[in-house]
Amino acid sequence: DPRLEGWPLMSSPFPTTFIIGTYIYFVTSLGPKLMENKKPFELRQIMALYNFSVVTLSSAILKKTMILIFLMSGWATGYSFRCDIVDYSRSPTALRMVRTCWLYYFSKFIELLDTIFFVLRKKNNQVTFLHVFHHSIMPWTWWFGVKFAAGGLGTFHALLNCIVHVVMYTYYGICSLGPAYHKYLWWKKYMTTIQLVQFIMITGHIGQIYIMDDCPYQYPIFMFIIWLYGSMFLVLFLHFWYHAYTKGQRLPKMAKNGISKDQ
Repeated sequence: DPRLEGWPLMSSPFPTTFIIGTYIYFVTSLGPKLMENKKPFELRQIMALYNFSVVTLSSAILKKTMILIFLMSGWATGYSFRCDIVDYSRSPTALRMVRTCWLYYFSKFIELLDTIFFVLRKKNNQVTFLHVFHHSIMPWTWWFGVKFAAGGLGTFHALLNCIVHVVMYTYYGICSLGPAYHKYLWWKKYMTTIQLVQFIMITGHIGQIYIMDDCPYQYPIFMFIIWLYGSMFLVLFLHFWYHAYTKGQRLPKMAKNGISKDQ
């Protein structure tokens, strides 16, 4: 997309790939080794600031996406929730879509700090395959989405993801304030349910490609990737749900209110 000429990180996928590769190496190998003989860092104040800052960022993206993009740029003025193509013009609405997609992509790098905080606090049990894979695949795939198809039906899952993140980081922010606030976090279990609903909606929305007679969406491969992403994470989160809440293998330590002391 020539409209992205000169934008940060958009000239090539290699900077994004390098950042993600460095992240994976640090959280799975280098970080745990460096912390092996050290006491865990106390990051309560930093994490509280970080979590609530991400909520603010996610809320800003959500509002901007809903009001300026999903309404003014298509979702209330022409999008059908089916085959909605990318507007490659330089109209104000199309450019707002591009800016919002880039901001969403960039926010995924900020969220990599989640795992780094786990490592610095020596909460290595929370650095799971699901967690690292989810944080790694999002910015990498979204580079291609922003570079080639910033708009259309591919933005639906970004909207849902922002909604989920507002809820999720609100939980983490309250949790990081200390045990005195844990009584307000009885809804921990429902966060996984919200995430499951998100992936069901993503898979259902993009799954329409298999029943559409003819859809001139410019990059059909992205429709398949989004469907694969939604389906894959639906299965992974269902697997987590089963082991955490059915078999009880990762039940929270504070059984009365459902809040883990490790959070």
